[in-house]
Amino acid sequence: MEPSPAAGGSETTRLVSHLDRGGAGGSLRLKSLFTEPSEPLPEEPKPVEMPFHHCHRDPLPPPGLTPERLHARKQLYAACAVCFVFMAGEVVDVGSMMGSLFSLWLSTRPATRTMTFGWHRSETLGALASVVSLWMVTGILLYLAFVRLLHSDYHIEGGAMLLTASIAVCANLLMAFVLHQAGPPHSHGSRGAEYAPLEEGPEEPLPLGNTSVRAAFVHVLGDLLQSFGVLAASILIYFKPQYKAADPISTFLFSICALGSTAPTLRDVLRILMEGTPRNVGFEPVRDTLLSVPGVRATHELHLWALTLTYHVASAHLAIDSTADPEAVLAEASSRLYSRFGFSSCTLQVEQYQPEMAQCLRCQEPPQA
Repeated sequence: MEPSPAAGGSETTRLVSHLDRGGAGGSLRLKSLFTEPSEPLPEEPKPVEMPFHHCHRDPLPPPGLTPERLHARKQLYAACAVCFVFMAGEVVDVGSMMGSLFSLWLSTRPATRTMTFGWHRSETLGALASVVSLWMVTGILLYLAFVRLLHSDYHIEGGAMLLTASIAVCANLLMAFVLHQAGPPHSHGSRGAEYAPLEEGPEEPLPLGNTSVRAAFVHVLGDLLQSFGVLAASILIYFKPQYKAADPISTFLFSICALGSTAPTLRDVLRILMEGTPRNVGFEPVRDTLLSVPGVRATHELHLWALTLTYHVASAHLAIDSTADPEAVLAEASSRLYSRFGFSSCTLQVEQYQPEMAQCLRCQEPPQA
């Protein structure tokens, strides 16, 4: 016996049959189930395009690594690969390179409500750690060299020393070539790291580069100098074994050169951590640029600092005439700072000029260092 359509029908058929038995009330219930809401849903607000003179000069960077940091990561990866090949004698160098890679990764973390500037300064801390690690290794080498000079009862295998020193020189030369700051120019703002003050003419810009890569390069340069010293001593000892004191003496000489090579990086790192004025930006040129804006009578609370070697920040108060247009003054002042000095971020506060500002202690310029 074949099943009837009513017995084998779908759930929809049974629902309609039930609603039909319910009469008009069922029709109303069915209509209320499938009727679309009469009022449309509110549309989401669209982002508003801000004017050119808004405080965010550059567009929001895409998530992830910037081209500069991507290039720096490739350099550090290549240097780490070379270090791993000679890992038996380069354990400290591998740790230094990995620390630079970690600080570079940490610098890409986005800004938060706690870290409002982001993690840019992790590059600077990584550079400081790299310099400190070089100092530690040099200190150990100096101690061992001093012990050898005090106790001459040691023997040196000239052949093994010559082979090891030659490999170390080749490895450090390769790493120095990889880490040398010769990549494509990069910038923040309009000119960034290639900034040269307009008052000084079109001189050759000073290549600043990535902080982590620069510190790693200085570390490798120090190792290279020490390796050259060991190589020179090993050649002398290989042909004249009685001159074995050349090993600790060369360690003393080239270690001093290695420590001296860290001085520029250490100076820049301390300048950034102490929030000093960026190296290629002068206080007076920035002040004079702001005072040259039409309508500006005075400036105060002018602060210049850097988060990295290439990320420069400025903030200032502009006292303007009562007849000046604040929006026009803000736009012109911001444009001049970005175009002439390559600041990555500028924060300017516009206020009416008051004669009392000339006697206000907080409105006075800081003294010369």
